[in-house]
Amino acid sequence: MRRAAVLGSPIAHSLSPVLHNAAYAALGLADEWQYGRFEVDEAGLPGFLADLDVAGEGWAGLSLTMPLKRAVIPLLDEVSAGARAVDAVNTVVFHADGRRTGDNTDVPGLVAALGERGVEKVASAAVLGAGATASSALAALGQVCDGPVLAFVRGPERAAQMRALGQRLGVDVVPEEWDRAAEAFDAELVISTTPAGATDHLAGAVPAEPGALFDVLYHPWPTALAAAWQQEGGVVLGGLDLLVHQAVLQFRAFTGIPEADVVAAMRSAGAAAL
Repeated sequence: MRRAAVLGSPIAHSLSPVLHNAAYAALGLADEWQYGRFEVDEAGLPGFLADLDVAGEGWAGLSLTMPLKRAVIPLLDEVSAGARAVDAVNTVVFHADGRRTGDNTDVPGLVAALGERGVEKVASAAVLGAGATASSALAALGQVCDGPVLAFVRGPERAAQMRALGQRLGVDVVPEEWDRAAEAFDAELVISTTPAGATDHLAGAVPAEPGALFDVLYHPWPTALAAAWQQEGGVVLGGLDLLVHQAVLQFRAFTGIPEADVVAAMRSAGAAAL
C-alpha cells in the first residue's frame, strides 16, 4: 500500500482526501493507494516528519496547508524555484534515495484552471487581498498577464509587501487602496483572495459584460460577488477549480503517472462533498 496525506491545522475541513481518493478510484488504484489527513501545527511538524517510516509504510508524499507551507522549507533537502519564489511549499515528495523535495502546485494550478476556461493571456489584471493566496495569484499572473497588476489592499504595510513581492516575481504590481476595490472590475481578469464576506459589498458594482473572475473561496459558494458576476455573463472560477488543479499536479507527483487525467473525477467528488 502506498500512502499520502494532507497536514495542517485546522485540517478537518480539508477536501484533499476526497479529491485524491476519488482519483485513485477512477484509475483503479484504490487497492494500492490511500490518502489521509493529520492535524499538525508548526511546532509538531519536525517531529511528525522525523517519525515517518517512509520506506516501511510506503509514504509517497504530503500535501501541506496552513500554517505549514513556510514552516516546512528548512526541513527539506531541496525546494523548487517556483516554491522559493512565493516562499511556500504545499507539496512534499519522498524519494527512494531518502531525499525530501518541496514544490508549489498552487501557482501552476491557478494557471491550469484559468486555461481550462479559456483564460490564457490578458492585458490587465487585478488582485483583491494580500494574503498567502495573493502571492500565488501574483506568480500566476506573471505567466498570464502582459500588463501591470493592480493590487487592492488595506494599509501601506500590505501595499509595500505586494510591491516587494511583485519585484521578486518580475510582476509590475501597482498597489491601490481597498476603498477603491470596485475599480478592479475594469480589468480583464480579477482574482479575489479575500476571506468569506469581504467582497460582498462589491457585488452591486459588477459592470455589464465583465471579464473573468477567479474567486478562490469554495465555501460558501457562490459568493455574492461570484453570483453577481455570473448574472452579468462573466467567466467565473471558484476555489474548487483551484483545489482540483493543484491536487491533480500533486497526484501526478506522488504516483508518478504524469499523464493521469483525473480532473473530472476530482471535481465531481469535490462538488458532491461541498
